[in-house]
Amino acid sequence: MPRPEVLDRIKEAEREADEIVAEAEEEAEEIVAQAREDADEIREQAREEADAAAQEQIQDAREDVEEERERILAEGREEREELESRAEQQREAVVEYVVSQFEEAVHAQT
Repeated sequence: MPRPEVLDRIKEAEREADEIVAEAEEEAEEIVAQAREDADEIREQAREEADAAAQEQIQDAREDVEEERERILAEGREEREELESRAEQQREAVVEYVVSQFEEAVHAQT
């Protein structure tokens, strides 16, 4: 094969190689860009899921607090009713005691 033909074939092969490299670089850039986009989407989805989970935990905690509040209020009402009942039961005895003390004080002055 004559030298000019060999040179032409080498130049053609180099041109083809350059095109292949350029296409490969372009494809690599597209792959990297797509990977970054996918990573951003995954991060955003993970953030949304974490926010939703946090909101759910907050709601659960609020419900627990409300249940505990209701339990404490119920216990307080029961205790108040018991105290009122005991006070009512002792009222007559206290009145009798006060009256007797008053009568003794009055008799002591006369």
